[in-house]
Amino acid sequence: MLLFTTIYERDSLCQNLHMGKAGKALRQVLSTYGISQNRLAVTMGINRSTVHQWVNEISDPLAEAVTHMIKALREINSTAAEDFIDLYLERQSSQPAPDPPEDNL
Repeated sequence: MLLFTTIYERDSLCQNLHMGKAGKALRQVLSTYGISQNRLAVTMGINRSTVHQWVNEISDPLAEAVTHMIKALREINSTAAEDFIDLYLERQSSQPAPDPPEDNL
């Protein structure tokens, strides 16, 4: 049984369990769709260094920033935005699954 000595300790652990989730999803989407960190930053109207920190899991975006990020991704590429949402929420991707390999018996 896991016990916490303070509420702060519990909340800190819970926050760390989710740390980087947005960054991982964002890194994958930017790579998959060839979107630069700079392009996303310019579209969002923020510093590129902020996007860099998210992508490299140095810091996590606040909920408001995630909403703004989705709007910016939709402006750049609507499919990329939907994939980000799927990855961030850990849902199955809206993209069709690749065909399974054929058996060569």
